[in-house]
Amino acid sequence: QVQLVESGGGLVQAGGSLRLSCAASGRSFSNYVMGWFRQAPGKEREFVATIYPNNGWRTLYADSVKGRFTISRDNAKNTVYLQMNSLKPDDTAVYYCAAGSYFSSNGLEYAYWGQGTQVTVSS
Repeated sequence: QVQLVESGGGLVQAGGSLRLSCAASGRSFSNYVMGWFRQAPGKEREFVATIYPNNGWRTLYADSVKGRFTISRDNAKNTVYLQMNSLKPDDTAVYYCAAGSYFSSNGLEYAYWGQGTQVTVSS
């Protein structure tokens, strides 16, 4: 079992930055693929980014955030991060972190989910 708690969301102006954190409890955090997803009002949940287990040498990003967002992990702290720069109003959503066993952009491959943190980008 893995429990995930996101933090770091908030209100920011367009062009600004935020760093989201996701703290995991439970054993073997380093063995999990960690992903970030988001859901805007009235829209389906969508993939944002994911990172390999252990040293996280491989990452994958949605085209809409590539070059602006960076996912990273600190296994000593059982935490995964999402650094978000050059934020746009379209990035407004509830952001969720997730843990799974497969490196995938498909949310169905992730077994554990956090409760989410709201990110609002004003124009």
